[in-house]
Amino acid sequence: MTSDILLIESETLELKKSTSELKEGIISIVAILNKHQKGILIFGIKPNGIAIGQDIIEKTLRDVSQSLSDHIEPKIYPLIRKKEIQGKNCIEVEFHGQEIPYYAYGRAYMRVADEDKSMSAKELETMILKKNKSKLRWEDEISDITLKDINEEELRKYISKANEAKRINFKFVDTESTLKKLGLIKDGKLLNAAEVLFCDNNKLETQLAVFAGTDKTTFIDIKVINGTIFNLLKNSEIYLKEHIIWSVKFGKLEREEIPEIPLDAIREALVNSLCHRDYFAPESNKIAIFKDRVEIYNPGQFPEGYMPEYFIKHDEESILRNPLIAQVLYYGKDIEKWGSGLKRIYRECETNNVKVEFKQIKSGFKVVFYRRKIRHKSVEGLTQNRQKLDTNLTQNGHKSDTNLTQIRRKSDSDRRKIWIIKQLKLKPKLKSHEIQDSFKITRETASKDLQILIDEGKIIKKGMGSNIWYKLNKEKQNG
Repeated sequence: MTSDILLIESETLELKKSTSELKEGIISIVAILNKHQKGILIFGIKPNGIAIGQDIIEKTLRDVSQSLSDHIEPKIYPLIRKKEIQGKNCIEVEFHGQEIPYYAYGRAYMRVADEDKSMSAKELETMILKKNKSKLRWEDEISDITLKDINEEELRKYISKANEAKRINFKFVDTESTLKKLGLIKDGKLLNAAEVLFCDNNKLETQLAVFAGTDKTTFIDIKVINGTIFNLLKNSEIYLKEHIIWSVKFGKLEREEIPEIPLDAIREALVNSLCHRDYFAPESNKIAIFKDRVEIYNPGQFPEGYMPEYFIKHDEESILRNPLIAQVLYYGKDIEKWGSGLKRIYRECETNNVKVEFKQIKSGFKVVFYRRKIRHKSVEGLTQNRQKLDTNLTQNGHKSDTNLTQIRRKSDSDRRKIWIIKQLKLKPKLKSHEIQDSFKITRETASKDLQILIDEGKIIKKGMGSNIWYKLNKEKQNG
C-alpha cells in the first residue's frame, strides 16, 4: 500500500530515519503506550516527514520484532510490516497495550507532544496507583461488619419500597438471604457496599452548613449527619428544605408552596453525590448554603475524558464508580433511570428558571444551584399598601417628615411580622438572618420584630448561642 501524504510527528506518531535508531524508537513506543495505549512508529522517514526509505529484507523485520520483545516490559505484540511511503520502502510498527506502565530498557517514559520524557518516581507511583484503583472497587471489598450490624428494619423498609417500585421480585425473608439476593455478600462475608447501605455504624458522613455571606468566613449553622446512605439522603433533604426560601402561590381552591430550588433537582443531586463519590477518599460529602448559592459536593472526580455537558445534552452512557451501590439505589427508585441524573437536574432547573452549574474541581465534583431573590405575594401586597398609604398621607396634608417616617417604620415592622408568621406556617423554624436577608435590615431591627411577637405570645424562641431559632406558639398561631 502506497502513501504520498507528508507525515508529521505527534503524541501518537514517531518517525525515525532508519533502524539504526531502533533503541530510540523502542523508547518512543513505551512513551506513547504510557500516554495513549496505542500508536505508530515508522522507520525510513526523517522527522520533517520526508521519506528516505531503507533496505528491508525479511531478517530486518525479524530483528525489529525481536528487539521489541527483548526490551519492552510488559510484552507487546505489535504489527510490523513493510510499507511504501512517498515511493520509498519503510517499516511501519503499529502497537497497542493496556498494561501500563510500560518500560524500555528498564525505565518508564511518557510522551509529551513529540518528545519522550523519562518518568519520575512520583509520576510512576501515581500511574500505578491509578491503574490499581481502576481495577479495585471499594464497594466490592470485604467489610469488617457482620450480619448483626445490619439495620434489619432499614433493610425491610427498603425491600418493601423496591417491591412497590416493581424493580425486584423477591420479598424479605431474613437478613442474610436478602443481602445475598442484592449481591451484597461474597464468599459468606459482607461487602463495603452493605456497610454504607444498611449499617448505621459506619464512617460515612455529610457535613452541612449555612454561611452568612457568599464565602465561608462566617457560618450561621453547622451540622454533621452520620448513618446509612438512606439516612444521609433523608436528613440532607430535610436540612435543605428548612434553609431555602419558600414562596406561596394561591390557586382557586388551595395554595401551593414553591421552593426557590426545585426539590426534584435537589434530590437528584444528593443521590448523585453519594452514588458517584470516591469511597477510597477520606473526605466527607458537603452541603454548603450561601447567601447567593447552594453547593452539593462529593469527593469523586468526574470520569476522565468526559465533561458534564456530554451527559446533559447527549445520550452518553452512564459511567458508574460504584455500580453495586447504584444498582441498590435504582431498585428502590432513588435513581430513576441510568445516566439521567445530571440531565434531570439541568432540566428541572431550566424549567423553574434556576441557574445551575456543574463544577469539576481538583478534589471532587460540585453541583451549584444559584439562588435568586423571591418576592412573596404577601410582601408585595403590603409594599403596595405602604405606597398607597404614603400617597394618601401626602395628599391629605400630612407634611411632617417625622410623622411620616414614624408611620412608615410602623408599617414596615407590621409587614415583617406578618411575613414571619406566614413563613413559620410554611416551615417548622426560622432564623433571624432569614429576616435580615429578605428585608435588608440589621440584626437589631430583626430582633426587635421577633421580640414583639414573643411578647405577644405568637412565637417561641429556641436554641442557644449561634443556633437560636424561632417557632410558632401553636396555641396562638391563629392570633
